[in-house]
Amino acid sequence: MLDMPNRERRVLATDEETMGHQDADCYHCGGEVKERSVASEIWWKGKLHLIENVPVGVCQQGGLDRVPELPFHRASSVLESHRSTLREEFAQRPVATVKEAAARIAELTGVRLGLTQTRDRLHRLGLKRRKVAPIPAKAEVAAQAEFKAQKLEPRLQEARAGRRAVYFVDAAHFVFGAFLGCLWSLTRVFVRTPSGRQRFHVLGALGALTHELITVTNETYINALSVCQLLRQLAEHAKGKAVTVVLDNARYQHCALVQTIAAELGIELLFLPPYSPNLNLIERLWKFVKNRCLNSTYHADFAAFRGAIADCLANVHSRHEEELDSLLTFNFQTFEKAQSMTA
Repeated sequence: MLDMPNRERRVLATDEETMGHQDADCYHCGGEVKERSVASEIWWKGKLHLIENVPVGVCQQGGLDRVPELPFHRASSVLESHRSTLREEFAQRPVATVKEAAARIAELTGVRLGLTQTRDRLHRLGLKRRKVAPIPAKAEVAAQAEFKAQKLEPRLQEARAGRRAVYFVDAAHFVFGAFLGCLWSLTRVFVRTPSGRQRFHVLGALGALTHELITVTNETYINALSVCQLLRQLAEHAKGKAVTVVLDNARYQHCALVQTIAAELGIELLFLPPYSPNLNLIERLWKFVKNRCLNSTYHADFAAFRGAIADCLANVHSRHEEELDSLLTFNFQTFEKAQSMTA
C-alpha cells in the first residue's frame, strides 16, 4: 500500500456495491482534478490494490470494465518459465499426493514449495484431483467402434423409427452387505455390515427408448432358464414388433438352448464384443440403483435388503424419469483417448 498522507490518498470507486456513486464524490470524476493521472487504491475482487498512473475520469470511461486494463502490480512466479515442462510431466506421470508433486517440482526446477503453494500451483497448471476409473484391460477399441457403427447404431435408428424394440440385457448380483457412499455429515458415519452370504440376483432388460425395465429375479443363481424366461416376457411385451436384445457373452446366454428359444420367438440376439460393458446401457442403471437404495443405507435383514432393491427397480422409471432420461443416453463411452496407467 502506498505510504502517503491521508489527504493525498485516493480511492477509485470501482466496487460493485459503490458503482452508484455521485460524480462529485469521486476523485476521478470530480471537476477539481487537474492532473492527468494519479496513484490510487482500488478495491477489486475482494482485495485492495495499489495502482499507479490511474487515468482521471476512468469511472466515466468504463468503470469496472476498465479495471483489468489498469497497470496493476502483478508478481510473477519463477515457475512460470517452467509451466509447459511441468504440465507435460504431470500429464505423462500423474501424482497421487501433493507431497509427491512438491518433490517432483523441486526435482525438475530446483524450486521448493510448501504443500499449500504446491496445491495452488497444481490448480494453476489445470490439474484436479480425480478418482481413477477402471477400463477392461482386454477391451478392443477397434472392435467396439465397428460394432457400434455397423450393428448397434442401425438398430437404434430402427427403434427411433418405431420399427424395432431394442433391449439391453444384463444380470446384477446384489450381495447382502454394506454399500459405502459419501454423506454430508459433521462426523464420520459408520454403517453396520451384514454377513454377505446372501445374494439377490436380477436379470434385467432395459428398453433403449422407453427405459422400461423388465426383470427376472431369484435368490439362487441366473442361468440359461432365467434368460429364456426373460426372452418370453420380451416377446409378449413387444406385441409383434421386431425385437433385438443386446447382451454380453456370458456362457449361459450364449448356449444352444437360449439361441433356440430366441429363434422360435423371433428375437435377435446381438452379442457385444468381449469386455465391452461400456456399450451396455443397463450397466448405468445398476449403478444408479445402488446409489439410490443401497449406498450408505443399513438394512436390518435380507428381506429388507431385497425389498428395497425390488421396490426401486419396480418404480425406477416412474419415480426418476427425468434423471434416467439424462443418464441413459446413447453417448457410449469409448477409450480411444483414455489415459491409462503404465507398469
